[in-house]
Amino acid sequence: MDFAEVDCMMQLVVAPERVIPVSVRLSYHSWDPYSVHASFSVKGCAAVNWLFARDLLAEGMVRPSGLGDVRIWPGGAGQSGLVCLELSSPEGRALLTVPVEVVAPWLGRTYHLVPAGFEAASLDLDSGLSWLLGEVT
Repeated sequence: MDFAEVDCMMQLVVAPERVIPVSVRLSYHSWDPYSVHASFSVKGCAAVNWLFARDLLAEGMVRPSGLGDVRIWPGGAGQSGLVCLELSSPEGRALLTVPVEVVAPWLGRTYHLVPAGFEAASLDLDSGLSWLLGEVT
């Protein structure tokens, strides 16, 4: 198996005391070793897909991480055991939380597939270029 996926529920924080459950699929593929693919689904709405660095998620589990469109940090007071994920786009911002116990084991499986520091060795540049150019292999 060259991929790891987990389906989980995250909480979209819309107000301090109001959250909306969001179904999320986190995916990691050894052929794209630097990236985490996240597909967010809310009942009645089209899925929203995001791509961000696996290392950003790993670092954000232990300390605030990220400066751009994706920021991740461990939950603070009243949120211990949670990971906070903030996504920003021209259309707006979203703050989501997810239990560490859901993300940590899955993240560990991704590092089992491709250990830290070995990402470049997992890249198949020829296949990737062929795919980008629309060539049949």
